[in-house]
Amino acid sequence: MLAIVIPAHNEAAHIGACVAAARRAADHHQLLGEAARVIVVADSCVDETAGIARAMGAEVSCIDARNVGMARAHGAERALALGARWLAFTDADTTVAEDWLVRQLDCCADAVCGVIGVHDWSPHLGAVREHFGRTYTDADGHRHIHGANLGVSARAYVQAGGFAPLESSEDVALVEALMAIGANIEWSASPRVVTSARTDFRAKKGFGATLLEVGKRYLPIGSDDADSADSVAIAA
Repeated sequence: MLAIVIPAHNEAAHIGACVAAARRAADHHQLLGEAARVIVVADSCVDETAGIARAMGAEVSCIDARNVGMARAHGAERALALGARWLAFTDADTTVAEDWLVRQLDCCADAVCGVIGVHDWSPHLGAVREHFGRTYTDADGHRHIHGANLGVSARAYVQAGGFAPLESSEDVALVEALMAIGANIEWSASPRVVTSARTDFRAKKGFGATLLEVGKRYLPIGSDDADSADSVAIAA
């Protein structure tokens, strides 16, 4: 069995499209009928996230942690309890390609770190999109780590100790733990996802936060929001 785990905090605006895409990936014919569950972990939600996800066919767990590391870990634990051999992780503001799960499995690795695309750059200055295009490696052999596009075998996940209870960078911590145990990690551009570039991001050190920091360097000198951001790179 396979599992797609999606943490969500007040994601009513995005969760429907996210789950619909995940279900298409779970039903892909190249999985040859192997069962694949879509598990949404609704964390401290006060909107209709859970109800929408259930209506779209996801299994939903509700927790009150306001912690993405704990939410991902909760979903992974549920998947392992169901007997999942592969855990695929994405985010609630992200849509995965129809062959996303197939592409992860085709890597034949202990873990797969994928890349991301952005479906709407309008919240940001044009220069931010240009910076992304110049600095982001959308190719095999990249070294980006995104919770929105991550897969790991059940065996390697357990051996690495799973997700730490971190409010952000839990994905980086897991990959570092996988490296520490000598896991075979594929850095692939084959599994595709598209995510948002929203400014009301959930993770304090995630992709959205990084884009916001990058944008500050392009603001006019003297702007209240401008500061020194010369060391910022889009790497998470």
